[in-house]
Amino acid sequence: MIVASVALRAEDWPQFRGPTGQGHSSERGVPVEWSETHNVRWKTPVPGRGWSSPIVSDGRVWLTTAVADGGGASLRALAFDVESGREVVNTEVFRIADSALLNAKNSHASPTPVAGGDRIYVHFGAFGTAALTTSGAILWKTRLAYQSQHGTGGSPVLYRDLLIVSCDGSDEAFVAALDTATGRIRWRTPRRRPFDQAYATPLVISVADRDELVSPGAFRATAYDPQTGREIWRVGYGDGFSNVPRPVYGDGLVFIATGFQQPLLIAVRADGAGDVTATHVAWTLRRAAPLTPSPLLAGGELYVVNDAGIATCLDPKTGETFWIQRLGGGGEYSASPVFAEGRIYFLSEGGVATVVAAGREFRKLATNTLEGDTLASMALSGGSIFIRTDSHLYRISETAPERSRSP
Repeated sequence: MIVASVALRAEDWPQFRGPTGQGHSSERGVPVEWSETHNVRWKTPVPGRGWSSPIVSDGRVWLTTAVADGGGASLRALAFDVESGREVVNTEVFRIADSALLNAKNSHASPTPVAGGDRIYVHFGAFGTAALTTSGAILWKTRLAYQSQHGTGGSPVLYRDLLIVSCDGSDEAFVAALDTATGRIRWRTPRRRPFDQAYATPLVISVADRDELVSPGAFRATAYDPQTGREIWRVGYGDGFSNVPRPVYGDGLVFIATGFQQPLLIAVRADGAGDVTATHVAWTLRRAAPLTPSPLLAGGELYVVNDAGIATCLDPKTGETFWIQRLGGGGEYSASPVFAEGRIYFLSEGGVATVVAAGREFRKLATNTLEGDTLASMALSGGSIFIRTDSHLYRISETAPERSRSP
């Protein structure tokens, strides 16, 4: 018998909400319990202010941040070594003259980077979009102008050789695809009127023989052909705007949060054409729908947590509620939940992570607390959880020494 010694490669977490964009991880040995003094592999300071979620690609953890500089701010891309937590890239990408926040819960660096091949793409909303090498050199920069009432929001999406962003402002609203090699606009599709601000990240799904880019916006969500920007279908939801959650998709249904004023979660059959509002909405959740955290579809159930910390487990086919529980956790919820090893991880803004068993009966497994505010979502890679607070980046691992380290 020949025994090969092969190092197991960790699954990267290359974009907002992971490999599929829907919060799933295939990693094993992911921690269930942690604290400032337990299961912390490393803890490293992060300069500036930013709520972009960490991504993990090829042994590095990437973030964006905005560092105050006089009355302005330096918008930067950062990378940290996965093994040590050491900062290895710190590149200024853009500089803005006015660092005043448009919303106290937002930042100038809220969109999450996306990794593709040997490049990292960063997006700062209307402040600009750029491609970097993995060593931090800037390859191209571009700006898509629009006015955003509450600042930056939705994250970019990679599709083949396109980088796609939703740009939903009060003065102009459109979805655009940039050439990943040059940053030039390949297509730009205006939103239907009326439009308003939104901050959601699109999701590319496969429906029968076609791909669709599902992009929630104010008053309606639209599915586009990701290659051309052509509208395939749209679903309306009245007064809903300022949308944040990223959709999820499974069993022919796409689950969309409708935003403020009229917070709903709707299940839409994704095989339609044109206006499907009256024909393709399978069911609607009217109670405890999220404004900020994205839903999670896992193990035959749909999980949502609203901003007040009320978690709901639903039948994704019918909308039937299996359980509803208040998680607590010291403050509101902005981070999107993640799924690993049959467990759901919820993270509050107060640094409290509640771990529950996936399933149709509520079973809490652990409550874990870190110092600082946590509006960014978790990333999972290498059997570890990466959590960004308002001041630090953590690697949580079951193989960690029983103390925290701050390089």
